Amino acid sequence: MAEKFETFLLDGVEYKTRLTEKWLNRKPWEEPNPYQLVSYIPGTIMEVAVKEGQRVEEGEVLLILQAMKMNNKVAAPFAGKIKSIHVHVGDKLPKGALMIEMAEDENA
Repeated sequence: MAEKFETFLLDGVEYKTRLTEKWLNRKPWEEPNPYQLVSYIPGTIMEVAVKEGQRVEEGEVLLILQAMKMNNKVAAPFAGKIKSIHVHVGDKLPKGALMIEMAEDENA
């Protein structure tokens, strides 16, 4: 069976390489949505400090995520409104789990 090489151009230099199965089966990159707050580390939800529909200011604590025996405060990245909450106290989350969806505040 003939090997299949892919061609890449990097800094004006052409390279030929074989792609691994892992590379071919990787999850495609998606641009992060700033309105979706995801867990940046695996952990347990210790406290949810907001309710759906509530208006929040930038920097206001939304929830507490305990990871590696430390309580991490997850703060609002911008002023807005809580659209939906996808977690409850006691939930164990993997990295990248959707926790809260925000929306722009119409009254801002």
